Parts: sequence; structure tokens; C-alpha cells
Amino acid sequence: MVHGRLLVAPLLAVSVAAGPTRAGQAEMFRLDGSSQVVIHVGKAGVFGFAGHDHEIAAPVTGTVTVDRADLTRSRVALAFESGALKVTGRGEPAGDVPEVQRVMLSDRVLDADRYPRIAFTSRRVSSGGQAGRALKLSIEGDLELHGVTRPCLVTALVTLVEDTLTAEGKAEVKQSDFGIEPVTAAGGTVRVKDTVEVTFEIRATRSSAG
Repeated sequence: MVHGRLLVAPLLAVSVAAGPTRAGQAEMFRLDGSSQVVIHVGKAGVFGFAGHDHEIAAPVTGTVTVDRADLTRSRVALAFESGALKVTGRGEPAGDVPEVQRVMLSDRVLDADRYPRIAFTSRRVSSGGQAGRALKLSIEGDLELHGVTRPCLVTALVTLVEDTLTAEGKAEVKQSDFGIEPVTAAGGTVRVKDTVEVTFEIRATRSSAG
């Protein structure tokens, strides 16, 4: 379902637009409290059995270490708790939210008690040009979810203004790749979609420790 967050990795490549620094000089950026990942689930999605669209959000934390002279030496690490994911209730009856939340965290889906940690680590970033002031990026990394680690591809738009990195983008995650069986209901007449879409908005500021 996630991830990405996960998907803070796009912040690495913003160094391309920020100008040169000394080779090997690392700069650390820390995500602030406004950074979040949002999972969009339609009627054919993981919670389609409830008959409504669903929006699920969680804050993310982490650090990004950037070497502007050599992006391949840059790195990112982020993580959040499965239990931090919350059904926002947008687009569905308020009375459905508690049950959707319960099923999401139960062993039918995330099994949050057994697998409390969701994490993303970047491996490679490449540029697809610019869109205005933003860089268009493709980021390859590893997503750890439900006790399984698999490759994850993120596309993003990234900008740098002074000491602040921002990014927005999306990724698709296939539940079955992580050992999560898509939910069925109504005697099997409702079968949910295996792939869910994740979007994110991230803000990080330069750390004095960097």
C-alpha cells in the first residue's frame, strides 16, 4: 500500500538544480512535520468492499544526505509506523471510517502489530528534464512493507529554494508483491484491485548537522 513515502527519495536529485559544491561535501536535510504520504483507494481498491472511495494518510520522517557534485553518492532514509496510517474520511460516510481503519491495520491487510515499520531507502536517481523550476525525476529504491522488501519506482517533481527541499509525486505499489492478499467481500463477488496509488508531498530543511 505504501510508500513511499515513500518516497522522500526525490529530494536527492534536487541538488542538480541547486548549484555546485565541493566534491564530497555532504549536506543533510531533515523532513519537517508537514511531510506526508497519501494512499488513494477507489471502489476497486483495497477497501472497495465498503462501496466508497478512501483516502489514507500518514506523516513521514527521515533524512536526506546530498552530495551535489555526485548524486550517486547521495542517500535517503525514511520510516514510519504502520499504525500511523489514518483513514481521513474524505469522500465516504463518517460511520464507515472506523471499520475501514480496523480492517486496514488488521492481519487482513497491513497486520500492523506484527509489521509495525514501513521504510524506504533510495538506490538510484535519474533526471527526466525540467518542468518550470522543478526537476522531473525517476527514483529507484527499496520499499520495506509487511516484512518484505521489494524494489519501488517513484516519479516526482522536486524544487530547491534556499535551504528548503520540496517534492511531490507518486508511485504504484502492488500489494501481492509484499505478501498482502487483496481484500474480497460479499462472498467473493467484490474483488479489490491489487495495485494502489500513492502520492506524496514532502518538505525538508537543511540541518546544521549536515
